[in-house]
This record gives sequence, structure tokens and C-alpha cells, in this order.
Amino acid sequence: MASPQRSSKASEPRAPNPNDPKISKAFSAMECLGISREVVKPVLKNLLKLYGGSWELIEEDNYRTLADAIFESFDDKKKSKAVMVESEDQASSARENGNKVKESKSNSNSNPNRKAHNSNMEGSSVDARLDAQRVSSSSGIQRKRHQNNESGDHNATNKRLIHKINDITRGTERLKISLIDEIGIDLPKFGYIPENTSYQDAYVPFTLARIADENCCFKCNGDCLSSRVPCACSRETGGEFAYTSQGLLKDEFLGACISMYQEPHNHHHFYCQDCPLERAKNVKNPEPCKGHLVRKFIKECWRKCGCSMECGNRVVQRGITCKLQVFAMEDKGWGLRTLENLPKGSFVCEYVGEILTNMELYERNKKTRINERHTYPVSLDSDWGSEQILKDEEALCLDATNYGNVARFINHRCFDSNLIEIPVEVETPDHHYYHIAFFTKRNVNAYEELTWDYQIDFEDDGHPIKAFKCQCGSSYCRDVRREVGTKVKELGVKRRKSGTSRVN
Repeated sequence: MASPQRSSKASEPRAPNPNDPKISKAFSAMECLGISREVVKPVLKNLLKLYGGSWELIEEDNYRTLADAIFESFDDKKKSKAVMVESEDQASSARENGNKVKESKSNSNSNPNRKAHNSNMEGSSVDARLDAQRVSSSSGIQRKRHQNNESGDHNATNKRLIHKINDITRGTERLKISLIDEIGIDLPKFGYIPENTSYQDAYVPFTLARIADENCCFKCNGDCLSSRVPCACSRETGGEFAYTSQGLLKDEFLGACISMYQEPHNHHHFYCQDCPLERAKNVKNPEPCKGHLVRKFIKECWRKCGCSMECGNRVVQRGITCKLQVFAMEDKGWGLRTLENLPKGSFVCEYVGEILTNMELYERNKKTRINERHTYPVSLDSDWGSEQILKDEEALCLDATNYGNVARFINHRCFDSNLIEIPVEVETPDHHYYHIAFFTKRNVNAYEELTWDYQIDFEDDGHPIKAFKCQCGSSYCRDVRREVGTKVKELGVKRRKSGTSRVN
């Protein structure tokens, strides 16, 4: 008898060794979710046995498979506990009094969540912590789930697939950017890239030879903002730097940029002789150019400059420095919010995506399926007026549909958004290519959604990306179709109410 017992034990998977680097990382990832090592060990052991010792599926998406397996194991325990509690209650009630059994059944029907509640009460503190973490780490979501239990929606809530990713950037940004889904929607499918990357035909040369001495401050050292006389890099902003010593945009510069977007008719536009946007739509017979706003640029110091990386004129190129989070919403899908208070003029992030020519974008959109989701592209047209005719490889845009950064989650808001896009020149003085940087237009509170005015013409049916139905909620919303639809809906409600009153 002893021999079969030893054979049985030998066939079981070994307990995870906490000194193993892979196992240690798995423990750490689960501890971030409030799951102790004692809870992780048996589940991890079974997964390693299931996958033949392979870690590839276990480590994928920040150990999501491991977390799901743990949550499922606790769900199974709770179900079994609920069945035991139910049977014990029924047996006890039957022995005491038959009438009490009927009363118990009546109470059970009136409160279908009693069994789940008893099960949770008998569960360990680890069970409760895991159950709460599965929905969200925030107390607000825990309260929401408790309300769902009381209203009888416990089972419906559990059927939703809830997501929480610790860092969607995969370590490519200076700070981790988390993603949390509190309502249960499909995860976004894209590749995260921290810098713009050319797709194919875009002409984007980054060479030191293209930067002349008058376009850089090679004689500077330290911090250019502390110099008494502004250096050559301030020439783009009228001989004064756009940034303060705290790394914020100066009020005067920010105000001028905001005015350009809110009152474009009061600012200068240029009209291409052969507009790349119209040429992409119809090569043989393009329509006249609709005009492009001449915008203000920021010129940051770069590699040929003599100052240090801590120079106050190097803000955008240092990357994201504020705490951000991607989150899900019922009405608008995914969005981006700040986890800390941001003062007016703060740099948030830049819009990163594939660098395409306008012709490449147009051809790509022609192949896009009707129901396929697409992010709104950004045309780099701020200086197309410097040349009479632009080649296709010089008329560029950014598309973050397949590859992009966290900015792809920033939702549109008409007119009164809290972010503004500003062109920033870094690697090259050639304005065919530049960075799109987002700054706050006002003070933004922690956990406030970050929004940006896409400058969409909702009546332009010829745009390569069809305008969506605006859900911004702004009192200045430009989507006339939405306003008309709302008025028609309100009129229908009034008519139905009116008809009901006549019948009564």
C-alpha cells in the first residue's frame, strides 16, 4: 500500500518555489491585487501542471490568466458554500416547524441574494478582498457592487468581464499607466508605442546635418531658461520661451493658442494651390483647398544643443510625467483621466501613432470595414503654406488605430475641452513633421476625464473618417445631427404623453 501512495505523491505538481524569479514576479503581481501568496500557490501549481511547466500563457497580459484562475476558484468555493448553507437552513427549519419552512421559502423568494450574502459572511477575509478587487480596487466600485447585490443584480454583475491592467505601456513610459474596466467592455486591440513611427512612405529625416547652427543653441549649457538672453531655440516663439521654470505653458502663449481654436475665423489661414487632402480624395480632379489654420509652434532644444536634458526648454521630449489612467464608460467607451490635480498649462502627453502620408491614410480607410472601429487621425498641416506644392511623402498625418500611445483614448469634446493640442518642433526644423502635444487649458482636478476638441466638421461627408455621433455633452456641441435627433426624440415623448392623457 505504501508504494502506490508514494507514486501518487510523485505525480503531483511541486509547490512553487518562492526563490524562483518567475514565481516571485507572479507573487508580486498578485499582491498588487491584494492576493496573498498562500492563495496564489495552489492555483499557480495547477496552472503549471496544466501548461506543462510553460510560463508563456501565465505571464501574458500581466498574469491575467493566473488572476482569472484565482477568481474562478473562489467563485467555485462560494457556490459550494451557498449550497451547504441552503441545505442546512432547510433541514433545521424542517425539524423545528413546518410553517417556518414555508416562511423561509417566502423570504427566500422575496430576497434572492440571501444565499450569496450568507456565503460571503462565512467566507474568509481573503475571499472578500478578492471579490472586491475583481470588480475594482476603488471603494466607489465596491459600493456599486453592494448596491447591485441589494437590488438583485448580483448574478448579472458577475457575468460581466471586468478588466484591470497595471501598465498598458509595458514599461515603455516613465510612469505606469493603468487600465480599469468597471462595466465590462471589450479590451482595445492595438500595439503600444511611446514614439511616432513611420509606416512606409512618409519622409521623416532626423539628421544633424539638417539642423543649421542658427536653429540650435550649441553654445548653451545647463538650463536655457535661466539665461539672461533667450537662445536661438526661442526664435519660434517670438524670442521668448513658451515654458515657465515650473514646466508650464506661459499664460500669454496658452491664451493665444486657445483663441486660435475657439475663434479660428479671427486668425490667419492659408490655402494650398494643390491641397494634399483633396488630392488624396480625387487625384485627377481635386476640389479647391478648404484652408488650413496657421498655428503657433514651440521649438524645444535637442541633441545638437549644448544644454542638459534638465533644461527647462525640454518638456515634451522627456515624456509623460503625470499619473494617468484609461477607464471605461457606458456612453463613450474608453476614456483617459488624470489621477492627480493638474495646474493650467501642464503637459499631459503627446499624440503618438503611425506616421502616414495622406494618400496612405486614404487607401487604408477605403479598406476599412463599415463596423470596424477607427481612431480619429491628426493631419500635420500646420505649415503646409510654406511651400506651394507638397509631395505626397511630405504631406503627413498621424494614425493611432493600430499603433499608438495613451492619447488614443482621449475623447472629443466640442469647444470647452480641458486639453489643447500644440505643435512642437524637436528633431527637425522642417515643419512637415512635428509632435502634437497636449496641454491643460485650465486647472484639472484628479479623476476628471481629459478631453480634446478634434476640430471636426460634422457636416463634412467627404472626410476619410466619417464623423461619429457626438456624445460630448457640451452646451457648445457642434453636432447638429445629434441636436436634431434629441429634439425629435423629446417631441415624440411629449406626443406620447399627450396621447396618454387624452385616453385617460
